[in-house]
Amino acid sequence: MTINLDLITEARERIGKYVIRTPLERSRTLSEKLSTNVYVKYELFQKAGAFKARGAFNKILSLTDDERARGVVAVSGGNHAQAVAYASSVLGVRAVVLMPSNTPQNYVDATREYGAQVELLPTIAAAFDEIKRYEAQGMVFVHPFDDPLVMAGAGTVGQEIMEDLPDVTDVIVSIGGGGLAGGVSTAVKETNPTVKVWGVETVGADAMSQALEAGHPVKLAAITSIAKTLGAPAVSEGTLLLAQRNLENVTVVSDAEAMESLRFILERLKVLTEPAASCTLAAASRLKGNFGQTSKVVLVLCGGNFSLDDLCSYS
Repeated sequence: MTINLDLITEARERIGKYVIRTPLERSRTLSEKLSTNVYVKYELFQKAGAFKARGAFNKILSLTDDERARGVVAVSGGNHAQAVAYASSVLGVRAVVLMPSNTPQNYVDATREYGAQVELLPTIAAAFDEIKRYEAQGMVFVHPFDDPLVMAGAGTVGQEIMEDLPDVTDVIVSIGGGGLAGGVSTAVKETNPTVKVWGVETVGADAMSQALEAGHPVKLAAITSIAKTLGAPAVSEGTLLLAQRNLENVTVVSDAEAMESLRFILERLKVLTEPAASCTLAAASRLKGNFGQTSKVVLVLCGGNFSLDDLCSYS
């Protein structure tokens, strides 16, 4: 499985009328904080509140009429669930979404409100195991990251960055299963190989950093981070390969750092991200020594589906 800039360009043409071209803006506050030039890719303003809509639309739009008629099934504890539900509702496709029982209620409610049938399973691993039953019924599995069409959709984020800021020097992007990082890094590196792409995870949702250390995918015993939308039980061989090929490194930050950054972004940029997105600022603070006064650093705020109840409970 591989992706390239041509596949990303095809995805962009396919999904163009269904998704938002999200803004990329320089932040004076973050630039002063990090002593460099910091830009924010506001992907949390995307349809369904996160980048996942790009991959969901690209996958479902690529299906045959017969496949669409049989419906789609997805596994997610967060943004992919809402994206598949939303895309399916727009395209008139039946959707079943399998979610772990510890999924925040706002994610479950939104997925159902978009029209998907939600089934709760004890764990994300159990949800993945249940997929076979629905595939046996003829439904098409829309994988949250291990699919070239899904990754190519996510890669359109990187393509937009390169068009809006051609002289970007660094891009910082979150990693769950690695689909976003794989897609964005491919778009960035194939456009300008000199740009550095940095990955970010949180402690307790660090499947990619463990895989990079081991040299192969490692299955996490449990997802313990509050950044539940980074909670893939393991990365895939394909996303690991892209990380090995394209990323400078993967910085693993604590939940406390992610939440401190979330509060700072909320107070100063006036947007409510989720920990899976705010961790990019936490990583940028750690990586500060790699940036100069002329650097142009992009933080990808990949999603904003974080409830006020959760915000208050973590305060």
